[in-house]
Amino acid sequence: MKLDSENLMLRNALYYGSIVSRCSFRGFASPLCYHMRFKHTIDYSKVPKLNENDLKEQFVRGSGPGGQSVNKTSNCVVLTHVPTGIVVRCHQTRSLDQNRKKARELLVQRLDNLFNGPNSVEAQMKAISEVKRKKSEQKKRKLAALKSLLKEEKVDSD
Repeated sequence: MKLDSENLMLRNALYYGSIVSRCSFRGFASPLCYHMRFKHTIDYSKVPKLNENDLKEQFVRGSGPGGQSVNKTSNCVVLTHVPTGIVVRCHQTRSLDQNRKKARELLVQRLDNLFNGPNSVEAQMKAISEVKRKKSEQKKRKLAALKSLLKEEKVDSD
């Protein structure tokens, strides 16, 4: 399959939902969507790596809706990080493999929050979204002021 700019743009637009600018396969162009730009501003270098020797993994029966399929199978994963004592329980899907992956992702996220604090990935994402929200509010206030000014001019001219 040939990866030209239109094909790449179409695939990414379908995946990410919206197109911001055109992109070529060879580079030299800005990213295709906001999500890609958002991703590159976060520092992932301090995210802790999991050592499998530090983990204690258990498989227990889950709970919640689902009836017999939930009550009979032990597909709930309980991960314990032995050095810190952090316990993560994951039963989001019926698949044991998917629950194991998600439990490890949750554990890495909690360890990142514990060790890095304000420099963690979650804190960085929250700070970026807060800046974006403030800019949006500023634009709304500016637009509201402009509308009120136009209304006053319209009333004065009548």
